[in-house]
Amino acid sequence: MFCNQCEQTAKGQGCTVMGVCGKTGTTADTQDLLVQALRTLALTALKARDKGIVDAETDGFMAKALFSTLTNVNFDEEALMLMVREAVRRRKKLAVRLGCTTAADDAAVDKSVEELRGQAKNPSEFADDPNVRSAMQILLFGLKGVAAYADHAAILGQTDPDLYAFMYGALAAGFDDTTRTLDDWLELVTGCGQANLRAMELLETGNTGTYGHPVPTQVSLGHKKGKCILVSGHDLKDLHALLEQTAGKGINIYTHGEMLPAHGYPELHKFPHLVGHFGTAWQNQQKELPEFPGAVLFTTNCIQNPGNYGDKVFTSGVVGWPGLAHCQDRDFSRVIEKALSLPGFAEDAPGKTVTVGFGRKTLLDAAPAVLNAVKSGAIRHIFLVGGCDGAKPGRNYYTEFVEKAPGDTLILTLACGKFRFFDKDLGAIGDFPRLLDVGQCNDAYAAVQVALALAEALGCTVNDLPLSLVLSWYEQKAVAILLTLLALGVKNIRLGPSLPAFVTPDILKLLVSKWNITPISTPEEDLHALSA
Repeated sequence: MFCNQCEQTAKGQGCTVMGVCGKTGTTADTQDLLVQALRTLALTALKARDKGIVDAETDGFMAKALFSTLTNVNFDEEALMLMVREAVRRRKKLAVRLGCTTAADDAAVDKSVEELRGQAKNPSEFADDPNVRSAMQILLFGLKGVAAYADHAAILGQTDPDLYAFMYGALAAGFDDTTRTLDDWLELVTGCGQANLRAMELLETGNTGTYGHPVPTQVSLGHKKGKCILVSGHDLKDLHALLEQTAGKGINIYTHGEMLPAHGYPELHKFPHLVGHFGTAWQNQQKELPEFPGAVLFTTNCIQNPGNYGDKVFTSGVVGWPGLAHCQDRDFSRVIEKALSLPGFAEDAPGKTVTVGFGRKTLLDAAPAVLNAVKSGAIRHIFLVGGCDGAKPGRNYYTEFVEKAPGDTLILTLACGKFRFFDKDLGAIGDFPRLLDVGQCNDAYAAVQVALALAEALGCTVNDLPLSLVLSWYEQKAVAILLTLLALGVKNIRLGPSLPAFVTPDILKLLVSKWNITPISTPEEDLHALSA
């Protein structure tokens, strides 16, 4: 195996024996195989599109399958192999519609696992030129993030054929007998960022159109006496279905990880048994989840090996771990049955509260007041501090950065990186709490739109605003968001805790020269530089 797609990859270079995430070499190879099967599917899907044949089900399958290869999503080799077979079946079906099926197409469905694996390439084998290889990896890993957001959006009925067409083209690149220069690859990388902006726009439309615009909402970090279920991940539709299925059953529902912002959506908050939030970021689950006295449901990334508490853990959607019960079609009866069999919390423990729900509409409604505060000097600077959390040392930087930010600065935050400081009381500036939780990682779209609106109101560019982005990354959704920011021309981003292993020195020089991307240093140094 070779895998360097996440921030915690071994020695900062690549996992070659077993993934730091916990995936085996066999599982990693199967994920590479699935990507290769999707590339082959993409080649045929593009030919079909040239003939006016667009298969919406295949489009959705492609995004879901690619999402399955993202870090900490699916470790179930059997489930991954089923997707490999399905990709081959769908390619053959499209080939038949095109009238170009061959004996090879017929035989491919019956090939053994070993034969199929022999066709796959890992990212270290993409190209001889290290810079081209780097660009190809950036494209693939960004594309995996796009696939995740596209799948989230499709679940809520939001799709765009042009988005899928780009994804097919990006998957096929390098395997379509077309010679590309490094500039060609970098153009595709920028296009990936633009595609991700569209995917996040679709997702926000789906979330807000279905569950309402988030509003500021207080969330308890304590717990209530009674039976309970913990819901992790990002899938609001899964959470909504579980809330409906548990209504009146005496089971309290708690969010975990990136599901925390769900409390701000009116159509979810209205359920009285959605009572609070338990735990912090994904990497702490093996310490925190054994203490939860109820059932646990993972709806998307980021799952870890559940070890000796796996009998109470369930998965849904694209998530998979060998031996765990998987819930199909949002039937959570087994989760409910398990929760009823477990003790639940023995007594109430109120705990502190945090406020979520500062989504795009709330922030845009407040924009005039923010502008006045900026003009008057009450708000000197705005920092967006967010992204992925992780276990590698160095992430305490983000906690210290927020703690040391001057009292006349606002802190916007999103994604699980906020768990480094989400429960801290930073005070207020007038009517504004200094810490504003924008939401999940996909809600970066909301932050971008707010920044664009502020820039328009001030008659300047985003880069001229008193706004700085201080980002942490871990997996491929973060790569996609970074590419979106670059595609929008956003400069002066601080990125950490370490730079991607798949970025070569030459590509890094390009990122620095064109966008002034800068590795984080110390909170004091960066605060001084960004506030100057």
